[in-house]
Amino acid sequence: MHEQVLSRNRVHAKSLSRLYVQALAGFAKLRAPTREVPMAISPTARRRRLGIELRRLREAAGLNGTDVAAALGWSGTKVSRIETGRVSVHHGDVGDLLDHYKVTDDTLRQELITLARESRQKGWWHRHRDTLKAGFDSYIGLEADAATIRTYEAQVIPGLLQTEAYARAVIEATVRKPNTAYVEEKADVRLARQQLLTRDVPIHLHAVLDQAVLMREVGGTTTMSDQLAFLLQRSKLPNITIQVLPFKQGAHPAIDGPFVILEFPNPVDPALVYIEQAISGLVLEEAEELAEYSWMFNNLITQSLTAEESAILISSMID
Repeated sequence: MHEQVLSRNRVHAKSLSRLYVQALAGFAKLRAPTREVPMAISPTARRRRLGIELRRLREAAGLNGTDVAAALGWSGTKVSRIETGRVSVHHGDVGDLLDHYKVTDDTLRQELITLARESRQKGWWHRHRDTLKAGFDSYIGLEADAATIRTYEAQVIPGLLQTEAYARAVIEATVRKPNTAYVEEKADVRLARQQLLTRDVPIHLHAVLDQAVLMREVGGTTTMSDQLAFLLQRSKLPNITIQVLPFKQGAHPAIDGPFVILEFPNPVDPALVYIEQAISGLVLEEAEELAEYSWMFNNLITQSLTAEESAILISSMID
């Protein structure tokens, strides 16, 4: 049915333009959630950046991690955990590593020691960690430092684009024993993250949504209608691109499930892939993995409706 609507729309371009403008005007009063949580420095991203730089310096010195750990009297895995950003590191340990690597550049040493101090801070999301999936607190920290987010969703609107009512409905449906306080806290975290899209230097978000996402009525008719209207409104922001992958495309490279690709403003920080599961999340950082998911996303873009066609389809589905 929606494919037929889209087909008619393509023929009557001028009428569609009016439909689109009217839809936007009619829902102009919809606003993003107003809860405020300060988007502080991301210690997770600082840990990752520090680890990458320390690994580079170790390799430049011609040393391996096992020998470095032995020389400093550390456990065999400590150097590896530092370099992969899995643990925070005391600035004194960073100093010891730099001494061992014979790094004498005072500016570089101070920058890395500062990173070490920042990496030991607590992000705003830390106090909500009991309500987050395993690994998701780390993802939030990385997301907060990203420049671009590319995401494919097959079942629900991405968290960064959800209304409060829609978010609550999703949370209540996916928690085995939901209670008001728990749902409230998880919703607060989800809505706070949305500030990334409207801050002074906003993240660029490119979302590809399976058509099923738009047709799955989450939270009832009113909640879904408001959610689609909010999605349409957000699509007008210059830093947000939304495309719909129509049913008629059939099988596609991402049919195995949703994923997120984060890209960072600092070239020192390589992009990564995040895959969320029912009770945990997984971060993929290998170059081959990133290349595979980047290929998948680019393929999805070519198979999806354009941003303009997607907005027209969304507007036609709003009750």
